[in-house]
Amino acid sequence: MTTAYGFHASHEQISPAQLLRDVQQAERAGFEMAMCSDHFAPWSVRQHHSGFAWSWLGAALATTDFDLGTVCAPGQRYHPAIIAQASATLAQMFPGRFWVALGTGQNMNEHITGDAWPGKDQRQQRLEECVGVIRALHEGEEVTHTGHVVVDRARIYSLPGTPPELIAPALSPGTAARGAGWADGLITINDDADSVRQIVDAYRGAGGRGPLSVQVHVCIAESMVQARRIARDQWRNHAIPAPLQHDLPTPEYLDMAGEHVPDEEIASGVIITDSVPDLVTRLRTYEDLGFDRIYLHHVAQDQQPFLELAEQELLPALRSR
Repeated sequence: MTTAYGFHASHEQISPAQLLRDVQQAERAGFEMAMCSDHFAPWSVRQHHSGFAWSWLGAALATTDFDLGTVCAPGQRYHPAIIAQASATLAQMFPGRFWVALGTGQNMNEHITGDAWPGKDQRQQRLEECVGVIRALHEGEEVTHTGHVVVDRARIYSLPGTPPELIAPALSPGTAARGAGWADGLITINDDADSVRQIVDAYRGAGGRGPLSVQVHVCIAESMVQARRIARDQWRNHAIPAPLQHDLPTPEYLDMAGEHVPDEEIASGVIITDSVPDLVTRLRTYEDLGFDRIYLHHVAQDQQPFLELAEQELLPALRSR
């Protein structure tokens, strides 16, 4: 098996215009694909940005040859019929090049509607209803549905030849097993090898099909001091434990909680290094776990040094196996 390496475009950290230039440079650097986040708000006030992913995706697909995808949460901020229409349009314009991962979301993005933020069980049920609605609409059906979401006589009139892949994002074995019932593939994030293996085994053990993908947060710099500083400044809120991470409503609240995250917790969620060989060794762990697609998210706001390093050293080293 050959593992493909992709670039993660972080809308929370980088302006849409610059991020478009970054993803174009990522293709020139030798990455094989890309994905992006879909947030209304950043993880931290320090990140400053949060462009609209769906507008950006059209531009990125039109100006690269990448396969591209995003992780979004239908059901509150997005009505599932709108996600079905948006994803169908991209899949029709760029056949075989677009996928979407459907998750339960975070309050920081969803509270803007003014609706109450449901508990995890209700969010999971709502997601599964949304998946059913989106799949039926992608098949050209007229959909009426009443449940956690309400749909009235919806139909998509511009359909792709092949519907886009619907991927299950999972951070736990239970979520992975549940996603196996509906997903065309799995995506997770970096963690210790045993934890990630349990997620993969739960997905495959429950009959999950399709490609395995992982988004790996990395911070590589000229020195460990610099790498740790960047990771703490930009990505410490990612280490806020669940359910707090999912339930806090604004970047300001996340920043208050992130102040108390110790450095070792940040390092458990970000590969922090000053060495390309060290980074390659640690990425091989995910290859060995069977991942087909590995998306690298360099957590700095300035992607230029990382993309140059990827082109000159990192990607050639990864392909030398």
